[in-house]
Amino acid sequence: MDKPLKTPPPYPIASVDHALRAAAMLQMEGGATVSQIAERLGVARSTAHRILAMLVYRDFAMQDEDRVYRAGPVLELAAHSQSSVSRLRARGVPHLHRVVDLLEETSNLVVRTGDTARFIASVECRQALRVGSREGMVFPAHRTTAGLLLLADLSDEELDEVYAPGRYRDRPADRPDLARLRTELKRLRRNGFAVNRERSERGLVAVGVPVRGQDGTALAGLSVSLPSVRYDARSLRPLVATLDAAAHALEQDLAEQD
Repeated sequence: MDKPLKTPPPYPIASVDHALRAAAMLQMEGGATVSQIAERLGVARSTAHRILAMLVYRDFAMQDEDRVYRAGPVLELAAHSQSSVSRLRARGVPHLHRVVDLLEETSNLVVRTGDTARFIASVECRQALRVGSREGMVFPAHRTTAGLLLLADLSDEELDEVYAPGRYRDRPADRPDLARLRTELKRLRRNGFAVNRERSERGLVAVGVPVRGQDGTALAGLSVSLPSVRYDARSLRPLVATLDAAAHALEQDLAEQD
């Protein structure tokens, strides 16, 4: 059985978590103001300002003349990822909010890089028992709902390249069973959606659908995560229909922007 995706540390340090989340935002989205960071982290502007000042001091961030904070030298990847990830997130977040309003469960937008899946946006529901935000977090793609959907979009040759044995020389246990994975991906392609019933984390169920570009390529995965005690298999069809509608609306927004 797979181990849980990620277990929170026994003694979490909120200030460190805030700084790491802020750095991830700058890296993935290209820039943000103090007010935007404060809103996203749920902290006061003064706290956000101190966090950003420390990131600037350590070269994780830099401030433009227009007072917008951007990724610093340590996070140069932002220059490469800004155009696609920032656009996806900006267009996707309103649709995630609508999914939460309709389903009353946490919604996510996920992209794939190699064999990893990155949560670029997450909107929590308001229920007392809920799945928390994973925005900015990275997990093995084959162990997440959206990651599986994005892997299902690859050809056999592309999948072989992603999971080439040489990439796992130092960590062979992290490489999935490709024969088993291919069988699962074939089923996902046929169904058009993915369901993760406590496979990656005890007590959690996730359902997702792909978000496609104009050429039909899967750009991201749109998913909803909920406690397993609230999941009813009889509600799967309307749940997938809601996600499909949100994904198609996002696809239309992206197409109109292009």
